[in-house]
Amino acid sequence: MSDQDNPATQGEIGILARRTIEAGIIRPIYEEMKAEIGEDKAKAILDSAIRKAAIAAGAAFAAKTPGGTSLRTFQDLQSLWTQDDALTIEVTKATDTEFHYRVDRCRYAETYRAMGLGEIGHLLSCNRDGTFCTGYDPRITLKRTQTVMEGASHCDFQYSFDPDAAPAKTAP
Repeated sequence: MSDQDNPATQGEIGILARRTIEAGIIRPIYEEMKAEIGEDKAKAILDSAIRKAAIAAGAAFAAKTPGGTSLRTFQDLQSLWTQDDALTIEVTKATDTEFHYRVDRCRYAETYRAMGLGEIGHLLSCNRDGTFCTGYDPRITLKRTQTVMEGASHCDFQYSFDPDAAPAKTAP
């Protein structure tokens, strides 16, 4: 399904552009929190807030997905994350129950480093990856052992879908 035909992605900007805008807003807030309450507390607050926002974003995408969510509909969203050459990826498996890929270049990491936010890049982006699924469809889980953002040569994404798990609750 093309992005133009997918109601879940219609009207959405690429995620790299979105994260760059958000980081520009978050940076002075984070710097002020660090100065007032210390780096550890500032990171913890940022981590919590961004995880909650990721769950809400996942739920919003799920609500726009006709016919319900699945790992295939989740895969259809991938174009938003790769738009603008944001990620150089190699998909190694794409089935109804598994979606695995390797990220060899991450412009999210490059962008945060260029903005002086490398120390919190993992909070601004990477931590969202698994928690997004919680809001989108809790039957989807992520296993990842390393990221470019935290200095690895590549990211290893392994999404799994458990069709027997309880599906997301739908609004009445």
